[in-house]
Amino acid sequence: MQLHELRAPVGSRKARKRVGRGTSSGTGKTSTRGTKGQWSRSGGGVRLGFEGGQTPLNRRLPKRGFTNARFKKNYAIVNLKQLNDFAEGMVITPDVLLEHRMIREPLDGLKVLAVGELTVKLTVQAHAFSAQAKQQIEAVGGTAEVI
Repeated sequence: MQLHELRAPVGSRKARKRVGRGTSSGTGKTSTRGTKGQWSRSGGGVRLGFEGGQTPLNRRLPKRGFTNARFKKNYAIVNLKQLNDFAEGMVITPDVLLEHRMIREPLDGLKVLAVGELTVKLTVQAHAFSAQAKQQIEAVGGTAEVI
C-alpha cells in the first residue's frame, strides 16, 4: 500500500446537508425551517435569556450580598525595576511617567509595586505604594510620598 492509495473507510465520511436545494429532497423550498413564524425568518429567534415574555430566570432570582465593583480603584501600575531608568535624585510623578510612556493613562491613580530591585535614589510621588516598594525606595535613600 502506498500513500496515494489510502482511502477513508466506507461510511466514515458523510456529505453535509445542503438545504434549499430542490423540492424532492425534503430540505428545499423552506430549507427545513417551516412555513411562517419567527424562526423561519432570517435573523429570527430571540435574544439570549428571553423566555417568551415570562420573567427571565436572572430577574426571578434574588440578588444578595455586596459587590464593590462600582467603587473599585483601578490603578496605573509601575514596577520598581522600571524606575532605574531615571537619573539619581529625580522626582518621579505620574506626569513624568506619562511623558516617558511608562504608563498609558493615569486611571484612578498610580501605584508602585516592588517588582525588581531599585538601585537609584529617587523621590517617588504616587497615590499608593505596596509595603515592600516603600521599604525598598527608602532603603536606597529615596522617599516615597503619597499624593
